[in-house]
Amino acid sequence: MSHLIPGNQKHLTLKDREYIHEALSEGRSFKDIARFLCKDPTTISKEVKLHRSMNTWNKGSFSNPQNFCVKRFHCRKTNVCDKLFLCDRKCRSCHKCNQVCKDFQRETCKRLDKAPFVCNGCLKPKHKCTVPVKYDYDPLFAHRKYEEKLSSSRQGINRTKAEIHRMDEVIKPLVSQGQSPYHILCNHPELDMSVKTMYNYIDSGVLLTRNIDLKRKVKFKKRKDSSRKKTIKDRAVFNGRTYADFKRLGISSADFDEMDTVISASGSQKCILTFCFPDTGLFLAYLLNRCTQGAVKEVFDRLEKKLGTYDFLRLFHIILTDRGAEFGDSEALETGFYGIERSSIYYCDPMCSGQKGAVEEAHTMLRIIIPKKTVFTDLSQWKLKKAVDHINSTLRARLNGMTPYEAAFFKYGYQLLNVLGLMPIYDKDEVTLTPRLIDPRS
Repeated sequence: MSHLIPGNQKHLTLKDREYIHEALSEGRSFKDIARFLCKDPTTISKEVKLHRSMNTWNKGSFSNPQNFCVKRFHCRKTNVCDKLFLCDRKCRSCHKCNQVCKDFQRETCKRLDKAPFVCNGCLKPKHKCTVPVKYDYDPLFAHRKYEEKLSSSRQGINRTKAEIHRMDEVIKPLVSQGQSPYHILCNHPELDMSVKTMYNYIDSGVLLTRNIDLKRKVKFKKRKDSSRKKTIKDRAVFNGRTYADFKRLGISSADFDEMDTVISASGSQKCILTFCFPDTGLFLAYLLNRCTQGAVKEVFDRLEKKLGTYDFLRLFHIILTDRGAEFGDSEALETGFYGIERSSIYYCDPMCSGQKGAVEEAHTMLRIIIPKKTVFTDLSQWKLKKAVDHINSTLRARLNGMTPYEAAFFKYGYQLLNVLGLMPIYDKDEVTLTPRLIDPRS
């Protein structure tokens, strides 16, 4: 019937509830009320039953107004509770009567057990009714109750305490290892939530994990001008190698890689030369004793010896980097052992690090393991390789739940990745992105 009634999907208003109150007082049926309000009769029935107000009224014993037994006015029982001493008080006036008497029968009214479920419209005067519990339908009370439920039903989360506890058992230790919410949820589909939901739960304090535990939630401090690395002074290097020249090539993200360096805090001259392949997210890092042009060229030569000229061209054919002074000798980097052009270097515009966003994103993960203001004195290539393996084993949303290592494996094959010295972390729960990965004292 409900699909034949127009306007059936609208909520009841205060005026509708006032009409229901008047109609019930006149003794009209739910069908008549529903027909006037263009509602289904079950809607009116549920409205009355859910939003009625309870009133207690008992005309019986003066000393025990909470006696609900139908026999309370004629009962002559005494000492039903079997006390050690005899009680001359009648049980109907005792507050324990209803709990201990075996013959207790609760007084009820058929009008309250079936339609209309309320005392509105009852012909019997209230002062003569002996039913202990009565129900009335009041439009103001019903409307306030409706508004309260309308608001409270949208508050909180649709999870039980047991479910939240099971989530904490999985999420808390993995976040403490530095894993991102996306990595955790991809590796644990049984959590059954989205990344946004997990961030909302953490932000609202539902989980034991807090915002301070999420590395990316904590804002980075503004970099001081004194910490900026030196830039290339010879402007002739940029001829034919600017970012505009790079864009004219019209190549996709699968045909180039990005290069940059990470500088140590004052106290060490070491730095880290980094590469990132935008299409797969594969990250490479090499420790340099000095941040110089010669040190960078040495890494290029070493990679060409390991990979061979063909595979080197396959990986590093076109490189996009910034204007750091260590990349100033572009011809030396582009020319291989046998005078063959092994690479093409292009430079981003000044103060535009977003033009090589893939390597900058990888740096944020590296900086979680090796925080800023860290002196690289005790840093070794072995520790750096360990950090790289964990970064490359982190699940990425833009790779559809794959890790950079897996994406590179399908593109380049195992042999090439093995020559680069890359090893995946097979157990995703073991992925750790915190300083204690390379320094247990952290």
